[in-house]
Amino acid sequence: MKKLLLLSICICFLFSAQAQGPDAFPEKTLNVLVFSKTSGWKHRSISSGLKMFSDLATTEGWNLTATEDANLFTMDFLVNFDVVVFLNPTLDILTDKQQMAFENFMKTGKGFVGVHASADCEYDWEWYGQLNGAYFLNHPPSQKGTVIFEDHNHPAMKAFEGMNKYTTVDEWYTFKANPRAKVNVLARLDESSIKKSENDKWKMGDHPLIWWQEFEGIRSFYSVFGHTHEAFEDPKIQAHYAGAVNWAGKR
Repeated sequence: MKKLLLLSICICFLFSAQAQGPDAFPEKTLNVLVFSKTSGWKHRSISSGLKMFSDLATTEGWNLTATEDANLFTMDFLVNFDVVVFLNPTLDILTDKQQMAFENFMKTGKGFVGVHASADCEYDWEWYGQLNGAYFLNHPPSQKGTVIFEDHNHPAMKAFEGMNKYTTVDEWYTFKANPRAKVNVLARLDESSIKKSENDKWKMGDHPLIWWQEFEGIRSFYSVFGHTHEAFEDPKIQAHYAGAVNWAGKR
């Protein structure tokens, strides 16, 4: 009877592997939480960002959950996820208790991906600022700008492989402090490509836009792309965020 049961298990395993075929998803399925609560400016592009991540979940084989409900930020809820994406949140979005739950959860070795306005929230929570890498300061008017790539040796940069720069329309954030000394910068803004500006207060000189870091056992990634609907509809930027989530989830 034991031999028959073992044979049945083996047959089921072989059938499952064959059914998946050569294009099967990797063995590890990521559970991804996309959080998009806003207490300040609400980007209209959030809807396009949600669609992009939903589409990526299908093509990448993720289990995706999206919410604006901060009340869900308890350890019992968060423990279900591998990666948390902050999609254009703004200002004060979590209570002290929710912050503690999120911080404790992330320190268990989870992944974080900050999208555009993730730099424009939780200014009074120092740990979050370190996790994201930098806080938003200001920006010139949204316009066409050129991103200069510094390092392609990251999964999120494969979409731009062979390219030294990329020109597109977005909102080019300036940050309160240059994060370069604390993070690994992947791309910076060519400030000379910005033509519309009332003053030079947005200029940083050295102007990082995309970076990654290992912070307190957490894989953290930030990218400025995502102010416009068109950003999330751009195949290269879609692949950019797919690579970022997979890397953050250690897949």
